[in-house]
Amino acid sequence: MSTSTPSTPSTPSTAPTVAELEEQERLLTLPRFTHDDAWALGSLLVELARERGAPVAIDIRRGGQQLFHAALPGSTPDNDAWIDRKRRVVERYAASSLLVGTRFRAKDTTFEASSRLDPDTYAAHGGAFPLTVRDTGVIGTVTVSGLPQLEDHALVVEALTRFKTT
Repeated sequence: MSTSTPSTPSTPSTAPTVAELEEQERLLTLPRFTHDDAWALGSLLVELARERGAPVAIDIRRGGQQLFHAALPGSTPDNDAWIDRKRRVVERYAASSLLVGTRFRAKDTTFEASSRLDPDTYAAHGGAFPLTVRDTGVIGTVTVSGLPQLEDHALVVEALTRFKTT
């Protein structure tokens, strides 16, 4: 596995740039992703969220199959709705939901104003990240909802970074 790791502050203060987000995705390409890997990654996310008292819901999917889901204390059904909306962005664009939203903002517009997609179905807010397997491409998603979008994204990136090095 790569010795380079993306920056993973626990509470990001500034939004990453398009280039930084693209580099995170490049660095977090996985050699494989199995059902057991989904359990390990999901369990790691739960552990990190519990350590921080984060009221999040967590979802991991490969293709159309949900492989892991957890709703921690303080999360609500709205978090599951946000998961679905953010996940759909990753599935459509093959990029993290934060990267998609950041690309629109870099063009002085917003996803909601310019994507021509229903905002009740799609949300380009941070927290959904593509599960990309080397020599295969995007095979699924990992999503967190319940914190501000930069923190949702940072939690996923931190977990994927730790997971990749195990």
